[in-house]
Amino acid sequence: MTDTEIAVRTYSTRSLHGQVAHEIGERILRGDLLPGQSLPNEAHLSEEMNVSRTALREAIKVLTAKGLLESRPKTGTRVRTRNNWNMLDPDILSWLFAAGPNAAASEMLFEIREIFEPSAAALAASRASKEQVADLRSAYDAMEAAGDDIEASVPADLRFHQLLLASTGNELLISLGYMIETALAANFKASSLGAKRVMIALPKHKAVLEAIAAGDTAGAQSAVVDLLDDARRAVADFIADNPDD
Repeated sequence: MTDTEIAVRTYSTRSLHGQVAHEIGERILRGDLLPGQSLPNEAHLSEEMNVSRTALREAIKVLTAKGLLESRPKTGTRVRTRNNWNMLDPDILSWLFAAGPNAAASEMLFEIREIFEPSAAALAASRASKEQVADLRSAYDAMEAAGDDIEASVPADLRFHQLLLASTGNELLISLGYMIETALAANFKASSLGAKRVMIALPKHKAVLEAIAAGDTAGAQSAVVDLLDDARRAVADFIADNPDD
């Protein structure tokens, strides 16, 4: 899984209005534009961003569809309250983690992972085909080969977790994994940056792999819980050591 493949699931920046949508979206998620705050008027904002009004309008449509903005006659365009944001939207997650993981966002991510990943591993242990186990082993081997090379290990790590979900045969779980993969990649990178963290994480992943290969549902579930506990500590350590990231 490469950065290019991840980007396919986010809104394209090839068009001008796509670039504008990403810029405004990042401003909102950074808190530069707060809920209830009005965007500058169309003429001012298009001049500031050096884009046409047409591109700006198209970008606003994109962000409106994601729940970030609302436009009303006479009152203009405002940032919607946070409870209206589609937080599982791949773009919103990418903007949330754009500057690297933060404590609140990472905690939310770990909470949702703890809800579904251990049970997904148990399902995978009961359903995975020989081919799926072989693919999972291949992803693990890529992690092992990458060692401390973060640029190589993170895509392999992400592929491992996506293949685990694919092995459940549950299309909703598979789609959920795709939706949050940008956030997962950011957290995998943070959890890997500590001293020897990649080498520490490898035995945790191997335990998950071997339990699934053996059809051990309880073992797979327990191994993922152990893996997530270690990853949470690693991310917390990274954030504590890099408060400005």
